[in-house]
Amino acid sequence: MRKSLFHYWLIALGLSLCMVNAVHGQRIVCNDKNEKAHVLPIQPENGLPLKDVIAALERKFRLSILYREQLVQNKNVQTDTLNNNNPDNALRSLLAPFGLTFKKLSPTQIIISESPDRDGMVAGKKETGNNNEHSLLKGTVRNERNEPVPGVSIVVIGNARGTVTDAQGNYRLPLQDGMHKIYFSSVGFNSYVTSVKMQHAETVKNVTLNNVMTDLSGVVVSVGSRAAQRTFTNTSLPVDNINGSDLLSTGQLSLDRALQYRAPSFNTVNMPVHDATSLSDPYEIRNMGPCRTLILINGKRKNPGSLVYIQTSPGRGETETDLSAIPLEAIKRVEILRDGASAQYGSDAIAGVMNIILKDRFEYTSYKANTGVTSKGDGFSIGTSINSGVNIGDRGYVNYTINFQKENRTNRPGKVDAEQENIDLGEGTADGLQKVKTFLEQFPDARNINGTPATTAARFLMNAAIPVNDNGSFYANAAYVYKNIQSYANYRTSYWKQDPYHLLHDTTSAYLGFGPTFAGDLNDYNATLGFKRENGGWNTDVSATVGGNRQLYTVDNTWNPAMGANSPTTFRPGGYAFHHVVGNVDVTHAVNDKLAIAFGTEFRNETFIIIAGDRASYTGMGPISFSGISNINANTSNRFNVGGYLDLSYDLSQSMLLNATARQEYYNDFGGAFVWKVSGRKKLLGDMLTLRSSVSTGFRAPGLHQVNLQIVQQIFSPGMGVQSKGVVSNKSMQAQVLGVPALKPERSVNFTAGFGLRPSQQFSLTLDYYNINIRDRIILSSDITHTANGNTKLDEVLSANGIIGVSFFTNGISTNTQGLDLVAAFKNIRVGTTGRLMVNLAGNYTIANKLLGVVSNPKLIDDAGQAIFDYMQEALLLTSRPKCKGILGADLTLHKWNFNVNNTLFGPATFRSEGLDKNIKMVFKTKVVTDANIGYQFTPWLSSTFTINNVFNILPKYVLKPLNGEGRNLLNDPDAVKKNINAVTFNGRYGIATYDGSHFSQSGTIFLFTLNCKL
Repeated sequence: MRKSLFHYWLIALGLSLCMVNAVHGQRIVCNDKNEKAHVLPIQPENGLPLKDVIAALERKFRLSILYREQLVQNKNVQTDTLNNNNPDNALRSLLAPFGLTFKKLSPTQIIISESPDRDGMVAGKKETGNNNEHSLLKGTVRNERNEPVPGVSIVVIGNARGTVTDAQGNYRLPLQDGMHKIYFSSVGFNSYVTSVKMQHAETVKNVTLNNVMTDLSGVVVSVGSRAAQRTFTNTSLPVDNINGSDLLSTGQLSLDRALQYRAPSFNTVNMPVHDATSLSDPYEIRNMGPCRTLILINGKRKNPGSLVYIQTSPGRGETETDLSAIPLEAIKRVEILRDGASAQYGSDAIAGVMNIILKDRFEYTSYKANTGVTSKGDGFSIGTSINSGVNIGDRGYVNYTINFQKENRTNRPGKVDAEQENIDLGEGTADGLQKVKTFLEQFPDARNINGTPATTAARFLMNAAIPVNDNGSFYANAAYVYKNIQSYANYRTSYWKQDPYHLLHDTTSAYLGFGPTFAGDLNDYNATLGFKRENGGWNTDVSATVGGNRQLYTVDNTWNPAMGANSPTTFRPGGYAFHHVVGNVDVTHAVNDKLAIAFGTEFRNETFIIIAGDRASYTGMGPISFSGISNINANTSNRFNVGGYLDLSYDLSQSMLLNATARQEYYNDFGGAFVWKVSGRKKLLGDMLTLRSSVSTGFRAPGLHQVNLQIVQQIFSPGMGVQSKGVVSNKSMQAQVLGVPALKPERSVNFTAGFGLRPSQQFSLTLDYYNINIRDRIILSSDITHTANGNTKLDEVLSANGIIGVSFFTNGISTNTQGLDLVAAFKNIRVGTTGRLMVNLAGNYTIANKLLGVVSNPKLIDDAGQAIFDYMQEALLLTSRPKCKGILGADLTLHKWNFNVNNTLFGPATFRSEGLDKNIKMVFKTKVVTDANIGYQFTPWLSSTFTINNVFNILPKYVLKPLNGEGRNLLNDPDAVKKNINAVTFNGRYGIATYDGSHFSQSGTIFLFTLNCKL
């Protein structure tokens, strides 16, 4: 477990206060007149005092070096060390002749100590006195899980004597007879002080060190300013840190699901029966859509997915990066920069940046096996993973993770309403109603299956670094995921669709209908190879990244009416692929103690491929349930862009920081974009209070998918069943005749302001306000069809070009999003003698998420009284995510036990779905979902956890609310209410989450048991 810089400082400070009486600056001074300084016989003539050389190294490498004054007194050195450009090598060559060593507390803070020898004596010191004046103190140091702890520093306070524990946690320390105060300390644990009395005999003292609750406030942030990295408490921007162990403790099986219950501004939901959407659920940060959050892996851009969400779900018209491609076991931590960062990172960073930091140095091999099931008995899951690696020298490593996971489907169908079913899908007559009722008496859910799909996934990830010399190293990471999903389309009942050629049922059996299935195969990969070099205060990072996402689909148990008896029952409808190549050159330099600069460039080449299906999949209207991609619509498109940035970070004082960034981008398909950002922070009350703010401009380039997508799909329309509707390319002839302009980049202005309060090491609180304006926001238009009277210019154009109904991408709206983010933590609360409690509170509240100005309708469409952005789309994009979200959690460690309880509040979410009367809206009620996790450490190498997600089986629940007087009258009419509920639930098939989704999952209580082994 890593600890914060602040923790190490406390260790050093605590040790010094026990050993000395005064502290001058960074030097720990000993005032004990009875203790003589030990002078080693290494005194080069014409040298400089050791402390002066250390001070010079501090200035040269911008380090903070801590030491006891007695360690450097009367020691002189030659000055060759100052010519070494690597701080680690410089310190080694400087300290080794004096029997000294050093430990890095953080990248910028170092503590000097004495080197222990094999006998537990301090190097350079010799025992005095007779052997009978000494006794042996020995023992074992273990943690609270009874595991041996190697490398524990053991110091005799008031004496220049000490040792460290070996690989088995054992130590041996010769001591003179009498009373001694012994200090035990190690990275990741609370320090321990005890007194022992030595009396001419061997004494055994076993010690247990308690783990410190994770506190990463001093960890260096990798996102934010590119000129000078800061710790979480020093950054001028709001950055969330989520530790890898916190993600695993959620009991969720993929990164996107785990973030749902750890990051308050992050939202995702499992979509019911949405075909390809099931491969990757849409997510978003700050209600801004999935494509406005840039995803990085170790600071390098990860490829987006190849699918565009075109159905009625949140994130409609956008694509996302597949977060499930990264196995949870490979993650060290996730940093979420909650601020626009286009100036630092380029396109797609309007809402923020998520940087996934991978595990690096190898500690131990971890093997995990898990199995789970829902309270309904479905959704059975089984998985296994291994994380292992090897260290290469002092700085090199190879860390890899292999993960396999299988989940069975869940099914949460509702009860179908016979009367409306007969009107929509039956004969509409009294006889037809009887047929429907007879069928529903046997199958109340109309044999429909909706819920999470069956999923099989295999994931592999590798992260490596290989030093080539003291100043440079190669690094690489690569990830690959294969995912297969098996989902179901709406069941075609016998009164809805027929099978006249007996392709799907036996002639000897009664015909009940058929259930088309949808299978998706996803391959997602990314890899980065780079070289970092540090020379003379200049840091250079050159890298190349490749990544891609490919999805292919299979439709089974259905038929194509256009092919009659010759129709196959299995189809290959085609799919999509996306690939990019990214090159980066980043340079940083600390000009002096106050000014740091960074500059760099990025080149990106992108390719989007629409893959044609087999001929049977697009003949006529295609198979019932999912139409294939025709050869006409299949194409390959490509573009490139190049960008450059300059970043300046200046410390006006120890408490005042300013940061400024500017970026210029050029795209070959739409031109250039210039953006900038200015941020700053001010520390008050002795660093306990931090004020911070930023203002920036941003942009998002039109996705290559959005520019080139052209497809026909079958989509459910309330009251009209399933219909075929198309999306035409923005560059197509159809778009041109409708007067649709070419796509241009979105432009944004971001403003954030907030404060951070840290009155003690145990308690911290941050509150940040954000205000984001987006101009020319890209949307997928509503379905443009013939008007009711069919007598407009639009009708003429549609008829002349054979267009029945189409959607297209356009810069149609401008929006404003405002909100508040709150994060508070109270850590290291002592419970009993060995227990530690940590309490976290985090929340997000959306003040506003609204349209600005008017919708930009093309003239032909506007004159016909139609709109490209209707009230249904407005709800999907702006109100379908929770208005507020809060997370209150507690983590208790007690001896070998660990208890975690997490409560997630999902605020109201509003939908105005197709088929719902315009005078009412659907509001999902505020709900609290409770998760519990219990862990036990059986042995140092074996532990287990039992997780119950959604302990109280809380499910989404919605109500209909009026928008005006007509809406109130409608809701007083039971028949009208029933009709509207049927419209949004497909006549009751979707009883929990509607066809358009909800604000959290519909699976209910889930149990998960995990076994963890350290090998």
